[in-house]
Amino acid sequence: MSDVTLVEKLVEKNRQLKKEIARIIVGQDKVIDQILLSVFSGGHSLLIGVPGLAKTLMVNTIAKTLGLDFKRIQFTPDLMPSDILGAEILDENRHFKFIKGPIFANIILADEINRTPPKTQAALLEAMQERAVTVAGHHYKLATPYFVLATQNPIEQEGTYPLPEAQLDRFMFAINLEYPSFEEEVNVVKNTTSDEEVEVDALFNAEEIIQIQHLIRRIPVADNVVEYAVSLVGKTRPSSDEAPEIVKNYLDWGAGPRASQNLILAAKANAAVNGKFSPDIEDVQKVAIGILRHRIIKNYKAEAEGISEEKIITELF
Repeated sequence: MSDVTLVEKLVEKNRQLKKEIARIIVGQDKVIDQILLSVFSGGHSLLIGVPGLAKTLMVNTIAKTLGLDFKRIQFTPDLMPSDILGAEILDENRHFKFIKGPIFANIILADEINRTPPKTQAALLEAMQERAVTVAGHHYKLATPYFVLATQNPIEQEGTYPLPEAQLDRFMFAINLEYPSFEEEVNVVKNTTSDEEVEVDALFNAEEIIQIQHLIRRIPVADNVVEYAVSLVGKTRPSSDEAPEIVKNYLDWGAGPRASQNLILAAKANAAVNGKFSPDIEDVQKVAIGILRHRIIKNYKAEAEGISEEKIITELF
């Protein structure tokens, strides 16, 4: 099948997928779009939102519709690396046997990732980056496709361990979940207080997702679009000559090269799901906030004046 046909097929399947997800998840279209872009381009996502916004339900529903294996890990301050990776135990024949932890699944929901100490966060980091884990000197490959969706509660700061910048950089998207609108909340309440159970169908399987990830990488990109993405990231660096005044005034650090790579990959995925055969500058701008939001570090002046990351990023377009 040619790539043109595959893109056309993806547009239709993506439309069906969103329709299927909407049977359970009310609203949150932008959030679902970004999670799907992340899955199709092989990245990970960080969901930032207050409790009760159906983050777990959303990830579970997306995993079911994609036909992927799903596991949820609740991160706590006493969670050890072996609790998520697995451990070697002695079996009845006195031989060491490896028992796989919950990290061995296609989609991992890392709930409240900032509640666990750096040691356990680092164990997840290897899995995210290498798609493999090392336990007792043995290297174990993880199933593909492999996708980590971590959640963070922005309210609580006490008893939490903020993710280090190196780990934040491994997340392709940082997605903010907002409260639902009045009409959406009315629908949520109606749906969740009745005795009716809705089941969703699997529209993809693991093999098809891997094919889509390869298709996204094969999509050609014009040089001017790549240069635009790289210059957009370059403008976030306060020490750069290209940096505008807003960046020099309000940022301490800008984004690294991984941001440029992710901008292009996500722009390709965004173009493909919208039926375009090559991304343009508009596609880069559409994914820029989610990709740059967690990679720029504001200074105290920005905090004091209430300047948001979104405002700084949109000023760079």
